[in-house]
Amino acid sequence: MGLEEKAEKSGRNALVKRKVISSLSHRTKKKKRSKNIKQIFVLSFDALRERKARSALTILMVVVGGSLMVALNGMSGGQNNFINKQLNTLAPNILFVSSGQNNFRGGGSSPPTIVINSGVVDRIKSLPFVQQVVPSYQGQLQLNAQGNILNSPVLAMDPQKIYLINPSLQLVDGSSIRPNDPSAMLVGDSIANPPGKTTAFVTVGQNIRATFSFVDPTSGKVTEESKSFIISGIIQPSGNNQIDRAVIINEATGNSLFHKSGKYDQMVVAAQSGDYVNAVQQEINGLYGNNIGVITPKAILAARQQFQSGNSSFVLSIAFIALLVGAVGIITTLYTSVNERTREIGTMKSIGAKKRFILSLFLTEALLIGIIGSTLGLLAGINGAYLLSSGLAPRPPGGGGGAQASITPVFLPQDLSSVWLLSVLLSLAAGLFPAWKASRLSPIEALRR
Repeated sequence: MGLEEKAEKSGRNALVKRKVISSLSHRTKKKKRSKNIKQIFVLSFDALRERKARSALTILMVVVGGSLMVALNGMSGGQNNFINKQLNTLAPNILFVSSGQNNFRGGGSSPPTIVINSGVVDRIKSLPFVQQVVPSYQGQLQLNAQGNILNSPVLAMDPQKIYLINPSLQLVDGSSIRPNDPSAMLVGDSIANPPGKTTAFVTVGQNIRATFSFVDPTSGKVTEESKSFIISGIIQPSGNNQIDRAVIINEATGNSLFHKSGKYDQMVVAAQSGDYVNAVQQEINGLYGNNIGVITPKAILAARQQFQSGNSSFVLSIAFIALLVGAVGIITTLYTSVNERTREIGTMKSIGAKKRFILSLFLTEALLIGIIGSTLGLLAGINGAYLLSSGLAPRPPGGGGGAQASITPVFLPQDLSSVWLLSVLLSLAAGLFPAWKASRLSPIEALRR
């Protein structure tokens, strides 16, 4: 073997040795790093466990903030979903017309300056792109079915036109619509089957007594007027609260019973198609200006969403403040922990612990507080949202029957992950200053304390 071959072989052997040594060194460093990370987590967890009460209170602050954000997000999404579901039951080509401008922002409607009578109905019916106009009277009746009392809103209109509002509406078996029968009454599902009751309030074909209370304009005294009805039909659950929680009677009967004198409370105007709704609305506003209120399902949805968005932003800002309070709690807890463990930190540094190790130790404590608090916050927020939705759901007016609003919280995975991540990051950020202070302690000064 020549000198060149020997030199080449020796070079290859040296290269192999270097690779082996490098690989062993890399593995050793990796094992050491892994051991250090494990050691940091163990020490951090032990430190939290030693101060159970203080750690639990700090975690509770994170839980409160996170759960508030989760619950409010879920309830807000559930309300939006509920509103959309309600409005989707309405036909896309209808408009609700009433006297006075309606106000979505908390005032009901302005005092009526125009009376909706048969003349107004005929004039709107003659407008271009208008298919039908269905006027109605509205009131409140006390229903007495074999001694059981229930208050219910009433729509007095042509009952056949109910399909104009909700095309998918269906009746239970045995039901019929009698538009010319003054004693016939259609009943919504929530009235026929009050929630929490084991038996139905009324059935098809049953007689019922309805009482209307009003103030006599001549005597000024509260007067009652009663009339008997026959339940001609029961409406299956439609998803529209205006129908499900009401009874429908003949238009002429409502005019007489409520003493309306031909003055309608509302009209349902059907355009030829959904494409002509805006044109019909402009025509009506052109005729009557602000003296008449015109509402479309699209306008209701937009107003509701705007209100919901502003309300959600307000309450979410409160929840975020709660999270910040939790972050302040973490700073306080870890800062106090640094002061209490000064000698411990000095001992660790004197036996070779680096600044990075001490920094990682306290940051890991903050991280553990954030992870535990945010995870418990998600669970508490989800359960709390369902509890609040079932307990605080609005009830129908009148104090009688009718189901509570079926609002189910909606939790989107991206929202949950965002709240969880925000809670963890805030906790980690809150631990930065105490961790930095601990890492900067001089071992000599620390051991002297």
